[in-house]
Amino acid sequence: MEYEFSHNDLPAAVTLLNKKVDKLTSMLFARQESQPATQAVESWKDLNWLLDYDPEKRAKSTWYSKISRNEVPYYKRGKKIYFLKSEIDEWLKGGKVKTNANIKTDVDNLLSK
Repeated sequence: MEYEFSHNDLPAAVTLLNKKVDKLTSMLFARQESQPATQAVESWKDLNWLLDYDPEKRAKSTWYSKISRNEVPYYKRGKKIYFLKSEIDEWLKGGKVKTNANIKTDVDNLLSK
């Protein structure tokens, strides 16, 4: 749909254009709100980052040992070793000690089967 305006109609053209921009902006915001939030793009981390991030502050040699025994999730490109923060977080959570309430719930669930 095209419109032709003369110089005299310029204010009307600007008004029409503003209305169209407002409508498109509203539609865009409505679409963004209806879509689920996307996860942030994860970045690659190196061993120096892991040394700083590790809550136990293990030595570099300890991490090399864990990597060589495939105890920790990692990626290797040439001689460089990389990590994803989400995978390191999951690995760290894997050492969670269950509370007595967690154990009781697990036992109750097993006995109910």
